[in-house]
Amino acid sequence: MPGTNLTREEARTRAQLLHVDAYEIDLDLGTARAGGTFRSTTVVRFSATTPGADSFIDLVAPSVSEIVLNGESLDLALFADSRIALPGLKAQNELRVVADCAYTNTGEGLHRFVDPVDGETYLYTQFEVPDARRVFASFEQPDLKATFRFTVTAPTGWVVVSNSPTPVPAGEGDTQVWSFEPTPRISSYITALVAGPYVGVFDEYADGDQRVPLGVYCRPSLREFLDADAVFEVTRQGFDYFQEKFDFPYPFAKYDQLFVPEFNAGAMENAGAVTLRDQYVFRSKVTDAAYEGRAATILHELAHMWFGDLVTMEWWNDLWLNESFATFAEAVCQAEAPGSKWPNSWTTFANQMKTWAYRQDQLPSTHPIMAEINDLEDVQVNFDGITYAKGASVLKQLVAYVGQDAFFEGVRAYFKQHAWGNTRLSDLLGALEKASGRDLKTWSKAWLETAGINVLRPALEVAADGTISSFAVLQEAPALPAGAKGEAVLRPHRIAIGVYELQDGALVRTDRIELDVDGARTDVPQLAGRAKPAVLLLNDDDLSYAKVRLDEGSLAVVTEHLGGFTESLPRALCWASAWDMTRDGELAARDYLSLALSGLGRESDIGVVQSVQRQVKLALDAYTDPAWREQGLARWAAAAEEQLRAAAPGSDHQLAWARTLAGVARTDEQLALLDGLLDGSTVLDGLAVDTELRWSLLGRLVATGRADDKAIDDELARDHTAAGQEHAASCRASRPTAAAKAEAWASVVESDELTNYVQEAVIGGFQQSDQRELLAPYTAKYFAAVKGIYETRSHEISQQIIVGLYPSSQVEQATLDATDAWLASADPAPALRRQVVEARAGIERALKAQAADRAAGAR
Repeated sequence: MPGTNLTREEARTRAQLLHVDAYEIDLDLGTARAGGTFRSTTVVRFSATTPGADSFIDLVAPSVSEIVLNGESLDLALFADSRIALPGLKAQNELRVVADCAYTNTGEGLHRFVDPVDGETYLYTQFEVPDARRVFASFEQPDLKATFRFTVTAPTGWVVVSNSPTPVPAGEGDTQVWSFEPTPRISSYITALVAGPYVGVFDEYADGDQRVPLGVYCRPSLREFLDADAVFEVTRQGFDYFQEKFDFPYPFAKYDQLFVPEFNAGAMENAGAVTLRDQYVFRSKVTDAAYEGRAATILHELAHMWFGDLVTMEWWNDLWLNESFATFAEAVCQAEAPGSKWPNSWTTFANQMKTWAYRQDQLPSTHPIMAEINDLEDVQVNFDGITYAKGASVLKQLVAYVGQDAFFEGVRAYFKQHAWGNTRLSDLLGALEKASGRDLKTWSKAWLETAGINVLRPALEVAADGTISSFAVLQEAPALPAGAKGEAVLRPHRIAIGVYELQDGALVRTDRIELDVDGARTDVPQLAGRAKPAVLLLNDDDLSYAKVRLDEGSLAVVTEHLGGFTESLPRALCWASAWDMTRDGELAARDYLSLALSGLGRESDIGVVQSVQRQVKLALDAYTDPAWREQGLARWAAAAEEQLRAAAPGSDHQLAWARTLAGVARTDEQLALLDGLLDGSTVLDGLAVDTELRWSLLGRLVATGRADDKAIDDELARDHTAAGQEHAASCRASRPTAAAKAEAWASVVESDELTNYVQEAVIGGFQQSDQRELLAPYTAKYFAAVKGIYETRSHEISQQIIVGLYPSSQVEQATLDATDAWLASADPAPALRRQVVEARAGIERALKAQAADRAAGAR
């Protein structure tokens, strides 16, 4: 039985048989305030190439009351296993399905949320990958595009938004009807509906005769925090940049951006109706890195309107094309768009996206960018660092290889040729080959069809007089992790080598050599004969995708002067290289801590600062010798307090160090400082102890046993919002008692009543790295429960539990043994196996890093 799965072969067969013309979807949301189910009526018109053939349509619903195919009522028993069988199709067909579909609290399908502030109900849809079928009967695959006309009945006074412009509602009484115009031909997964008493701010994008209505929406309880002007500013920059680069006008009738509650992802590229997590409506002070991240998300989703919505992948194996392109587009737009506030976006890309990609590419589940996606279960676990970040990194290198002008010329031709259609990778590569004159087949095979990551190392010989006698770039292809498919390969790389000298304590680039690296060794004669510089940095400007190492002399200079680089990108590259060496056990975790303690004080890029802060904490928790760990944590906590007190009042650095201290404070004096900041008896000039920071402070006090249940209740009374409820749930789960852990575990594993966000909060509170002994008994409980969780919960909910409750704090051989025993006996589904194997890899890596740190301590 297929369950809710769909195989690629089934989708291919169905696409060969059917051409879908139009959907008419009538949804009655008059029941929204009560919850439960809603009436969904779907009429879909489609043709069949082989009259008399059988097919099926997808639907996930508690019940179906009517199935009418070509005027004939069908047996309701044909609805089974999330499908409706369609026997004996004609050349032209009309299907009518009436079903009672369910509201969800998991962020999938039609999500229902009640705001504790106003008691009102808010709805939104999330359909990617296969969840339009939770709201209406659909042929749930991206290559069966159609037009969609939505008619929605909802409570009077509500706002209803969909892909087409919002009509004036009709009717009087308790409910009204919104009748939307049909969409252009799009895939079912980018249709959308958002309904409830949302509030909106409106503007328009104007370019010559072009006018595009713009809307930004959120819940009334967040309206005071909604900086719509800033959202519109970034949106306009994106419109200007993308329309110029793509030479194709924005393809939809309007562009709404809706900040919605309990959203699982960052955002979703619904055509003309983008949904975003409403944490992007900042209700407390955040650093500039958070604003940059929000802007990147806005631009990412806007780029999808062309790449993904206008032109869509044929099947999910080309998901990377959608996500990699949008990820590349967000960064290049921020870097180049006139008026952009974040022209150093490639620093953020190197610091965050590349780090994510390198981590993902070293897991046993690593896969080619162009992954083999056999069914929906494969794709649901493939929204990963390879699909987004490695793919975007490779696209960046492709741009360097063919030239940006040729790249965008090819993209323009691609949009014009395939507008409103579906494509494969070969369609894009063909357009780029024609535009650039380069044969990309070899490049594609090396970069898109193989897995793993290369390492670039310098081979440097220095003569007695201090000049370079020879220099070469050595390329390695480390063996893929055990269990990974395929073989490691050497690849062609387009890189730059940066030549840096120390000038008055600053590291200044004095030369740059760009070259192609291919094979195991590439000589660089341009460097021979010149005096050895302070630093030689491989892959300067971050053109390629590879792990980079420094020669011994450069490493010594960087270790002492990392903050001395005058530009942010080389600093980010060196930080990333040091972190990667730490993860690989080439640099002891205690030495990474020392590097951070010496370098962060001079690091001006707040995004880099916050990333390194997170990495130091992970290194101390997982990668240090357990016998030295407390000493390392004490050093880090003391440094955090020192940096907090020294930071400029009101600065982003002050806030970042406050949050860092709130995560690591351990002495009585440090905890008393947190307590004083929380109750107001201690004041640090410029530090706004606002709602979110208060919860961070309280969270640490609760986890260390210095604050009790009453303190949690009192804080929730101050912040009686959905976010406050989530923070309170996390605090309760973090209490350092066996009873609190048992309560948290039961609420997640033994009950399915928690919403997606509250469950995530409970899991985050439950997993406290300082509470290893309390958590030790849950290793066996995890393996006893995890398969049942996978089989009975939705994808998003089960993934939270499978990944979040894995015993990651138990870094010991016994955890590996327990995992291996379960893998050998449980016969898990491939998607479940992948998630557990990835978690196991974290323990294995941590044990190796701990051994390296132990050896360093013994020296």
